[in-house]
Amino acid sequence: MKISVRYFASIREAIGTGQEGVETAAATLGALRDELIARGGAHAASLARGRAVRMALNQTLSDESAPLADGAEVAFFPPVTGG
Repeated sequence: MKISVRYFASIREAIGTGQEGVETAAATLGALRDELIARGGAHAASLARGRAVRMALNQTLSDESAPLADGAEVAFFPPVTGG
């Protein structure tokens, strides 16, 4: 399936792009994250399992078990704090 992946803040800076189209067989957000980590390089460093990363599916905060569908928009971003 084809999905749109968006990256924000420090993740966008590390990866070097704010958005990309991804062809994936991942069934869930967690599986997609693992696919992106497997690319290595900046994807692996920015999305690594030990890092705090928030995810949204179609502009709704979601956990790793959220199911993906063709045409979905996924966003990855670091936790944010207010002040």
